[in-house]
Order: sequence, then C-alpha cells, then structure tokens
Amino acid sequence: MGQFPVTPTREKVLAKYPDYSVTMTPTEASISIFFGDIEIATSTQALVIKESMHKAVYYLPRQDVNLSLFTKTQHSTYCPFKGHASYWTLNSETADADHTGENIVWSYETPYPEVAGLKDYLSFYIDRTRLATG
Repeated sequence: MGQFPVTPTREKVLAKYPDYSVTMTPTEASISIFFGDIEIATSTQALVIKESMHKAVYYLPRQDVNLSLFTKTQHSTYCPFKGHASYWTLNSETADADHTGENIVWSYETPYPEVAGLKDYLSFYIDRTRLATG
C-alpha cells in the first residue's frame, strides 16, 4: 500500500498514480526568500518537500516569514494529498508595477494527517521570488 490511503477525494488520482508520495526532509542550509531586493523570509529550519511529479519546494516555518508584508487572500486551492491551501499577497507598498506579489505565498493550515508536518509552514512561488541558500 502507498503512502496515501484511498478516500473518496483521492480515489481517481490514486488509480492513476498509486505510488504517489510526498516526503518532508529538514534542511541544514540557511534559506532566504527575496521578492526583488526585499527579504521576505529567512530560516535555518526549512523543509524540503519532494512530491511525485513535482520539483522540490522549500517550506519555511511561519515564524520565519515576515507576514507583516502580506495580506491573506480569499484564494484557495486543493491538493488531494496535502489538503486545502490558503494564500497571501504582498502588500501594495511592497510589490511594484513590474512584479506581482498576488497569491505568492501559500500554506496548508490544516494539512492531511499523512503530511501533518506541513502545518505552520509556508512556501513561495519560485518563478516570482528569488531563493538564496547558505
């Protein structure tokens, strides 16, 4: 049996991808996330999330993200393996005309039990932010 049990919301996707997996690995590197020249997050406690059919993504603890730069939005998405994601947008004084900060950060505030370690972590769109590791 794979990592995820068959449930009504997963039945169809697991029929296609029965061995779908999500792994969470702590990283010892220092991770910083920038929007333009503005550092929006920095952490030494990030997780590397590797998911079947996706590139690895960093998730940083909520306390390591400068949430004063963001406003929570009504936007949400659903993943049958992680749950419902909530999103944040950069405040207008942080974003500029050339770069959009709309729904740039997301979090699984109530993740499914199989990925409960994602609770209180946030991630960032890598095509709209800059990642620095040290």
